[in-house]
Amino acid sequence: MNKFKISLLTSALLASSAAFAQVTAITNAKVHTLTDAGTLEGATVVIEDGTITAINPTSIEADVTIDAQGRVLTPGFIGSMNQLGLVEVSAVAGSRDAGDDKADVDFDASPAFNPRSSLIPYGRKGGITQNVVMPHGGKSIFKGLAFVVDLSGEFDSVLKTRTALLVDMDASSTGSRAMKYKTLAEKLEGQQQKLSDKGKKDDKKAAKKPSQEEQVLTAVLKGEMPVVVGVERASDILEVLKVKEQFGLNLVLWGVNDAVLVKEEIAKANVPVVISAVSNLPTSFSSLHADLTNAGELERAGVKVLLSGFAFEGAHNLYQLRFDAGIAVAHGMSYEGALKAVSSNIADVFDLDGGKIASGQRADLVLWSADPFEFTTTLDKLWINGEEVSTESRHDKLRDRYTTDSDMPRAYTK
Repeated sequence: MNKFKISLLTSALLASSAAFAQVTAITNAKVHTLTDAGTLEGATVVIEDGTITAINPTSIEADVTIDAQGRVLTPGFIGSMNQLGLVEVSAVAGSRDAGDDKADVDFDASPAFNPRSSLIPYGRKGGITQNVVMPHGGKSIFKGLAFVVDLSGEFDSVLKTRTALLVDMDASSTGSRAMKYKTLAEKLEGQQQKLSDKGKKDDKKAAKKPSQEEQVLTAVLKGEMPVVVGVERASDILEVLKVKEQFGLNLVLWGVNDAVLVKEEIAKANVPVVISAVSNLPTSFSSLHADLTNAGELERAGVKVLLSGFAFEGAHNLYQLRFDAGIAVAHGMSYEGALKAVSSNIADVFDLDGGKIASGQRADLVLWSADPFEFTTTLDKLWINGEEVSTESRHDKLRDRYTTDSDMPRAYTK
């Protein structure tokens, strides 16, 4: 009798699990896989339990079938280098959690992430499904640790912490760049020495547990954690490349408006760059070569390019990342390169699941009415981890509130 009850319970649990594992097939789509398979016309993509399970299967058995009618299917776009979920209103101090004067190497702002930020649904409207959140730290050159979130708006949307270490090596209003290089080298050399000393100690002696800072620096020195260095001037870029060579860093350059002057050196060092496609005017003496053509020029030189929003305003303007990519294409970047620069390249550099359409990949997908880089294109459907997610934002609610006929007094008369 007990065995029979257990069998019934097991069957019920299995049936319940099967009910939740809904299979969705998106058919007749123009699919930008961003893999060696290229772009597929009239293709079918099958997703189940948060994962892409098949591309163009010989037969389809799905709970839900969506006929794309030739529309465009891309991987979900990935934002980066912004404070999404850490800053709500920049002018309101109580809504800012991206920095602190005491922030240093081990500053992890992920516990302060707000998945219900009004900026997150707005980002989804631009096809953003994941984001690499970067703190802006404090007085130290070490600004803290990046973390990765999805834009589902759920309370478990932090996917990965300690994703990268952010270091500011650009010019400051006070002090010298030279001191920044000295600080960086001394910090890394100090940790190298600690690791060397630890290896020489008697194994019988109890090893002291490394601090959080030491754990981060060890991961950096082993190449396990990328180091994102904010830098603009060409001569500074070359100095940072020397630091990479000296310590074997997994280096990512960010900002780099002067990168076109040393593009061959960056490509030879196999270092990816994160740039804004719409940075076209010098903001300092370190960025005199900012130009709309830079993304395309770096791509042609063989540099892996990642596109992000303009400076630290990206959290509020994440929606327009697709338009920035379109501007990059209009000024010389390849179409496929621009798609990768807002998806698969970011996933590759920061070791994320997503950014491609292939079997086994995370099912972050966007169905567009047409070319996603075109201003008139609309987002029709969006899936995050295989679940279809609403694209309604605060902007839509405000529009409806103030344009719907009502017996209530009008909120605005002009």
